Amino acid sequence: MARYELIVRNGRVVTELGVETGDVAVSGGIIAAVGPELEGGAASGVDVAGRLVLPGVIDAHVHFNEPGRTDWEGWATGSRALAAGGGTVCLEMPLNAHPPTLDGAAFDAKRAAAEAASVVDFGLWGGITPVNIHALDELASCGVIGYKAFMSASGTDDFPLTDDDTLYRGMAHAARHGLPVAVHAENDAITHGMARRARAAGKTAMRDYLDSRPAIAELEAITRAITLAEAAGCALHIVHVSTGRGVALVAEARERGVDVTCETCPHYLWFTGEDAERIGALAKCAPPLRDEAERAMLWTQLIAGDIDFVASDHSPAPPAMKESDDVFANWGGIAGCQHLLSAVVIGGAGHGLPLPDIARLTAGAVARRFRLAGKGGLAVGNDADLVIGEMTGGDHEPVHCYYRHPANIWDDVLRGFRVVSTLRRGQWLYRDGKPAPPTPGQLLTPAG
Repeated sequence: MARYELIVRNGRVVTELGVETGDVAVSGGIIAAVGPELEGGAASGVDVAGRLVLPGVIDAHVHFNEPGRTDWEGWATGSRALAAGGGTVCLEMPLNAHPPTLDGAAFDAKRAAAEAASVVDFGLWGGITPVNIHALDELASCGVIGYKAFMSASGTDDFPLTDDDTLYRGMAHAARHGLPVAVHAENDAITHGMARRARAAGKTAMRDYLDSRPAIAELEAITRAITLAEAAGCALHIVHVSTGRGVALVAEARERGVDVTCETCPHYLWFTGEDAERIGALAKCAPPLRDEAERAMLWTQLIAGDIDFVASDHSPAPPAMKESDDVFANWGGIAGCQHLLSAVVIGGAGHGLPLPDIARLTAGAVARRFRLAGKGGLAVGNDADLVIGEMTGGDHEPVHCYYRHPANIWDDVLRGFRVVSTLRRGQWLYRDGKPAPPTPGQLLTPAG
């Protein structure tokens, strides 16, 4: 009779193929068996009594800002928050750490910081900018998950925007290494010009900021990025798409054979520009929150399968960076990694999004796109990364927020689901609503 280290029993086990009542057995940090009423013993076991058992969340877009700007978040607090939200893996962007991940030395410094403090496994994005085009091969050798470029101003002086010549050259490098390029797609000439004119006229309220970043700025940049990537033969990923029309551009390109994917974020699925005006600076992001029609279209496309996955774009900052009366002067980023899964599950329940699609959108599709071997699904042979959660009916108390700066836009709206426990490679990161003793995360690099 089989003997396991751990058996999670009597869960509603969610895979991309369906939902079945059953057990998940773990040995050596690997899923050893999945099925109903598994036979065999275990050194330890937990009866989850019909709760959901989902693949651990892979958040493809976080900014933990360490080294250099740990006071904004840091690996210890950011990864703990992600784990409390059901996350087992993050892919961390090359900014807003200082120095940004633009060469091998910066990669090594960030890896050391993550290995010292992260409780989740992690992959690291490298950057493409005009100042480091010579270092892209070096970054590939280090094991970056891909490259990130900004087609508009990034908000930090140490990560300049990428002009078209640099972006095309960077895409050619990426194609040779078989790595994807992710782009922040907004037309800088449009957004910069409109913002400059608004501020010159004394128009500095949230509505003025929203109006300064119109949908056309996103649509033009997505179109341009697709054109360049198609010519370079490069895999392209459009981050934080905020418009249904932007998703449609990606779907049309994919239909004709372009290797392009896109993500959206929970805040675009839940909030509108009117909400941003009500909430204030905590809801400032780029691209900005859109109108109700765009929000509804994103849900339609998510259900249709045109959006590849959902990522948090967790981009926190100290409170002082969100306090100016001039909204343009405030930091443009939303904290959200702990709330990612809950937002998708609760929002999905209201829009008819099936649980197997949630497993795909928050784990499976991410693992496939970035070639994360052994990650992304509750299958024998994969890492034992899983999250146990329960539908609550909306009657539970708010969950403790583990961000370094806990103010966020989510606590007042997310009711109906909670994460109970999270395991990464068979080790508890979060158990029965409380953080477990920390165990170190590991660097992930693309398979093959």
